[in-house]
Amino acid sequence: MLSAPGTEVLIEKFEHFPKQTYRTRASIYSPNGILDLIIPVKKGSRVHTVMKDVRISYESDWQRLHWMSIQTSYRRSAYFEFYEDDFAPFYHKKYDFLFDFNIALLEQCFQLLKVKKTFSFTSSYVEDYTDRIDFRNKIHPKHATDFTATPYFQVFEPKHGFLPNLSIIDLLFNQGPNSLRFL
Repeated sequence: MLSAPGTEVLIEKFEHFPKQTYRTRASIYSPNGILDLIIPVKKGSRVHTVMKDVRISYESDWQRLHWMSIQTSYRRSAYFEFYEDDFAPFYHKKYDFLFDFNIALLEQCFQLLKVKKTFSFTSSYVEDYTDRIDFRNKIHPKHATDFTATPYFQVFEPKHGFLPNLSIIDLLFNQGPNSLRFL
């Protein structure tokens, strides 16, 4: 996607919210191995909530816990201090909608990676795209992926070995400006 021709990325806004996907979670490399950071969402009365309408729940202090986990996991990484101020606001500012949180985080990551893509959003749900590469169901925590990660140094690699398929923050905090070369 990052090297695909064109500068536009079309983001699905109207699909029914799929549970247990990377839309609400990210995996990081903690001192004890993989740690999933999961954003809790409010349970609605409707069975099929449109993705753009999914609200974040703040009944638990997940932002503080996530940020503490990120600090514990990456404080010793080569580039944590370089990017810390770019990611801290996501764990202090409250977003009403999961979609808005994810888009703001994606924009931040593209900016830090110096990826020159623009975002546009669907105006209705389309099940199959024939004129685009469709990534909506390609990357899923419960399914194997055909992507093979190029190994890079990770803080806890001497303890647990290289762990692939983690959040982009793992790559950024460990490789900094060289991150795009690994994608």
